[in-house]
Amino acid sequence: MGSEDTQDNPNLLPGLSEAGASDADRRGDRGPRGKAGASPKHHDGHRDRLRERFEAAGAIALADYELLELVLFRTIPRRDVKPIAKALIARFGTLSEVLGASVQRLGEVSGIGPSTALDLKIVAAINERAMRSELKAREILSSWSQVLAYCKTAMAYETREQFRILFLDKKNTLIADEVQQTGTIDHTPVYPREVVRRALELSATAVILVHNHPSGDPTPSRADIEMTKTIIDTAKPLGIAVHDHIIVGRAGHASLKGLRLI
Repeated sequence: MGSEDTQDNPNLLPGLSEAGASDADRRGDRGPRGKAGASPKHHDGHRDRLRERFEAAGAIALADYELLELVLFRTIPRRDVKPIAKALIARFGTLSEVLGASVQRLGEVSGIGPSTALDLKIVAAINERAMRSELKAREILSSWSQVLAYCKTAMAYETREQFRILFLDKKNTLIADEVQQTGTIDHTPVYPREVVRRALELSATAVILVHNHPSGDPTPSRADIEMTKTIIDTAKPLGIAVHDHIIVGRAGHASLKGLRLI
């Protein structure tokens, strides 16, 4: 979308598709004035007041559904989006889970079409990228709470297991963050030699292993523990340390090192 598109429709953020504005239209949700779909002027006052509150006091002054409204204003400019924002929170439970939901699941909420669902995933991706950028150039082991927050944002709401590796240099700063394998709802194949091979390619001297449990329960399984010990045994002779294996889920996280399982 070029700059002239933004000028034609000032309600749209640069980079967000105007197609999102017609999601409700394509679903038959916009009706005549005064009926299912009211005139845009009907909602202008509410939108202006919400923006003014955000500008004056920041996000702390707004409820989670109101922050969602601010995003939906941009993608659905011709409709009252408060009920949609509230429906998203009611359906998924938290703002984090709304942003973590797949495009398909978001589309199951009335009023959310494919373009609007994609715009919400763009917001989620920006948030994840910003959190990861905060980890770069930091000593990871002294920023552990940020590491855990990033891992939860990136993986806790995935519907399939992912095995991620944070590769660190000798100062324990982040070299790379890679998803090595994606599996099923309850299993991800992990190959210790591939973990070590990639660490050597990146000249990493340490790694942090991370994977998610789509069930929501981060309790490590016996297979998780045995696999971690195999990676440790494979990496150690080559001078590569395994600092921890973190398991994340919607219910929290588990650290194998913290549990003294490695």
